[in-house]
Amino acid sequence: MTEPDFSKISVVLVNTSHPGNIGASARAMRNMGLTRLVLVQPKEFPSGVAVGRAASAVELLDRALVVDSLSEAIADCGLVIGASARSRSIPWPLLTPEQCARKAMAEAGRHRVALVFGREDTGLSNEELQLCHYHVRIPSDPDYSSLNLAAAVMVICYELHKAALAGQIDDSGIIEREWDQEMANGEAVEHFYQHLERVLVKIDFHDPENPRQLMQRLRRLFGRIRIDVMEMNILRGMLTHIEKNLKQRD
Repeated sequence: MTEPDFSKISVVLVNTSHPGNIGASARAMRNMGLTRLVLVQPKEFPSGVAVGRAASAVELLDRALVVDSLSEAIADCGLVIGASARSRSIPWPLLTPEQCARKAMAEAGRHRVALVFGREDTGLSNEELQLCHYHVRIPSDPDYSSLNLAAAVMVICYELHKAALAGQIDDSGIIEREWDQEMANGEAVEHFYQHLERVLVKIDFHDPENPRQLMQRLRRLFGRIRIDVMEMNILRGMLTHIEKNLKQRD
């Protein structure tokens, strides 16, 4: 089995409105041994409030990466798991916090992993959740299911730490199998979806004016399969060949 590597696991906070939640999340991460914090368009950062709430984890704030979009935050990641408390019109593969931890630990030795948390009031948008391979939902009282952002970060980080201590780094109770190729990262996958949509429009299979959730369903399909680098090259090559033949017919 692959040894866990926390240095390749990032906690990504999207558009956090209260700087205190950034500091408290950093403290929760540090308690559990995680150190990579990525902030997507925080409302207020740097902030003295964040520093005050971080306590002894201020170094995580000092090293935090601030980016303009979730796509940029996950560009080099081979596994992306987004926290979601809401049911979606198109269900996505869903993990418990424990399953999330095992899967993240299993893959952290091979490529970077992103654990994504959304806004305090509205969470992650549908578009942002579609950038994730899996969603994770923290079970809570249905009469009061809203978790504080830092509390949600703590729950997931605790499960990661617990899994590491228990040596549970296979993702499903099955001995982790070797794979001959790396997983395609977030940037490559996004380029593929753009290329795929462009070709589907050209062959009149996809109508952007009446999309019928086609691209969302294709994202879910390929996300469930988890495309590796060689498979990505094959798919992109097929799309390029289709474009070439279409151009020759014009």
